[in-house]
Amino acid sequence: MLCALFPAAYAHGQAAGGREGVAAGGDGTGTAFAGSRVLLVLPFDNRTGQPSLEWIREAAAEILSMRFASAGFLPTSRADRIYALDHLGLPQGFQPSRASSLKLAQTLDADSIVVGSFTTDGSGIVAEATLVDVPDLRMLPEVIARGEMKGLIAVFSDLAWKLTKQLDPKFSVAEGTFAAAGNGIPVAAFEQYIRGITEPDQAERLRHLQNAVKLSPGFGPAWMALGREDYDGQQYQEAAAAFAKVDHNGPDGLEADFYRGLSLLFSGDYAHAEQAFAEVALVLPLAEVVNNEGVAVSRQGHDGTSLFIQTAAADPNAADYHFNLALSLKRHGYLPGALNELAQCLKLRPNDSEAQSLEEAWKGKPAARGAEGTADPNASAEPLERIARSFDEAAFRQAAAMLDEMNAGRLAALTPRDRSRALCTQAKGFLDRGLLLEAERLYQDAVTADGKSAQAHTGLAEVRERSGDGDAARKEAHAALELGPSVDAYLVLAQLDLAAGSLNEAGTEAGDALKLEPANRAAQELMRQIEARTGRGR
Repeated sequence: MLCALFPAAYAHGQAAGGREGVAAGGDGTGTAFAGSRVLLVLPFDNRTGQPSLEWIREAAAEILSMRFASAGFLPTSRADRIYALDHLGLPQGFQPSRASSLKLAQTLDADSIVVGSFTTDGSGIVAEATLVDVPDLRMLPEVIARGEMKGLIAVFSDLAWKLTKQLDPKFSVAEGTFAAAGNGIPVAAFEQYIRGITEPDQAERLRHLQNAVKLSPGFGPAWMALGREDYDGQQYQEAAAAFAKVDHNGPDGLEADFYRGLSLLFSGDYAHAEQAFAEVALVLPLAEVVNNEGVAVSRQGHDGTSLFIQTAAADPNAADYHFNLALSLKRHGYLPGALNELAQCLKLRPNDSEAQSLEEAWKGKPAARGAEGTADPNASAEPLERIARSFDEAAFRQAAAMLDEMNAGRLAALTPRDRSRALCTQAKGFLDRGLLLEAERLYQDAVTADGKSAQAHTGLAEVRERSGDGDAARKEAHAALELGPSVDAYLVLAQLDLAAGSLNEAGTEAGDALKLEPANRAAQELMRQIEARTGRGR
């Protein structure tokens, strides 16, 4: 039932880990406690009496869902929720009571449901939420978060952290990391994004999303939504440019690459379309992806037969894939095989007029006649390969979840030391992209797997520094250095001391980093800053 009601629910296993995802639990062995919990977050009740703040209803659900996904849970997407409400005959703006929320969660097979509300307090905002534990038929204690309106994202991030601790009391990611997760997104940009995905008018949606990416050029979800709007409006060049801005290693990366490939196909840029589909196929070689890669190859005048063979084998019940293989085989001189594939196409879709005409032409039958008895000019035209314009989202997401499970199994088979190293490598990928919550979660698992991992403690030090917890950053950096020399640990300490005005200590630590790696650019730049502050660089 869950798969039927939530066709995109499995996206969030990928959301939690991107293409580097790992379903690792607190023991670092890939336990499924967090990842197995499906959460339904409903829009919050607006108790401010101000219609201008209605957008926060959806923003609350969006922020909480993002944080839950980063924490390793499976929050349903907005599209899933709308689909489920429609399936149950309920309007999109349905605001259930707490009692009816429990019934709704049971109906949707969700493990937990989050209901909440918000109000204003002068220039601030107060948000409260309750977690409904469906299996135990109980409601957990209410949690509250408050702050300035300009810090709205941090307020709901704080709320998400408190709810996460209720879901998993052993959850080890620091509260400060949750608060820092949305620091790079201005509230104004997030408002424009929410309005851009909720406005009923397409032109208004487009305008708001364009404003969102102008205000926050690195805001991936806004680029993804903008790409969808441009694609739906057949503005394919604009759509391809928007999809290219999405983090290709993030939760929307594979879908963005797929639709970027489609946009490039429809724009006539076949070489780049081939590249886009090939990148997706390396991770998830689903039939629709490989088919479109074959189309892009063929449109360049190259031989895509092997790709069409792979596609037809992956989904033998899709008539279009047999049609494409037939075209490719005929084009390259294999008429018997082409006729066989065309027969398979017609067996699956007997009323396919294009395939019928093609079969007659290939078998040498008289050309089709038009209404006036003249030859049909389209009968002899070279047909084009058929493009898969959308993918089976449920299969796509389930395949992604299977990859995560395989990765978790691979990690579980490693020694604790090697498991810790693998987790650190994945965490570093998140850290480099500014995804602090995801990075810390994996670094914590790495420490659990191997408490003597200097790399894991160094990573935690970097996360703590970026989230603004200087004391914790120092503690982790010193823990790393006690286990062995580390350039990154020295750099964390040097940056902290530089910010605190302790220039001598910062110079010593930057110097220690350069002794380990004389060519390290970050250490060189940090030393230049220190020397500029002390006057030694003049």
